[in-house]
Parts: sequence; structure tokens; C-alpha cells
Amino acid sequence: MARRAALAAWAEAGLEAEGGFTVLLADDASIKRLNTDHRGKVKPTNVLSFPGEMPGHLGDIALALGVVRREARANKRRVAAHLAHLVAHGTLHLAGHDHLQAGEARRMEQAEARIMRRLNLPNPWRGMT
Repeated sequence: MARRAALAAWAEAGLEAEGGFTVLLADDASIKRLNTDHRGKVKPTNVLSFPGEMPGHLGDIALALGVVRREARANKRRVAAHLAHLVAHGTLHLAGHDHLQAGEARRMEQAEARIMRRLNLPNPWRGMT
């Protein structure tokens, strides 16, 4: 499912997925260290993206499995669907998307909803305020 989500996100971004990428499923403590080291935020987060620095390597996506499970449970979503959404989200970041500004955030959410629809998974933003 992670591979399908990433490929759908590359297609959504209008890019060819020429090269490899890695998806790391890690514990919350490992993601907390990465988040602290790379973003200065001393807490685990659900997903981090690191663009590739070598030809043929698109980048790395790291997910905190504990955070993903808790978020899925809190939002009454299947873990697999939430994980697919976060892989798509991370892949869109690798493709250059961001959500720092309101307009960017809305465009990214819409792209994620289209990706999830392609995967026959629920819209992760439906019912969110």
C-alpha cells in the first residue's frame, strides 16, 4: 500500500517516479530524535520527508508507527488507510509541495484527497475542521 500511495502521489504531482525512495517505519523515540535534529521540534511527529541528495534517489520518508496508530484510532480510521495517507503526504513533500501558507495547505489537502480516491481509500480530510 505504501508503494501505491507514493506512486499515486508522484503522478498527482505530475512527476515520473524515476528512482528509488525509502519508507522507514520507526518507533516514536527514533522519529522524535529525527524531528529534534532536523526541525528543532522535541517531539515525535507522524511523518518526516527528506529529499534525496543522490541521482536516482528521490528521498526518504520516515513514519512514527506509534503516532500513526494513535492518530488513526483517535480519528476512527484504519491504520493502513492513515499510513497510506501519510506516505502520500510525505511523497508530495518530496515532490516540492508544502503547507506553510493557507493556499498551499488547501492545495495539498485536495491533492491528498484525490490520491486517496485513486487508491479507493477514504478522504482523510472529510469531517475534519
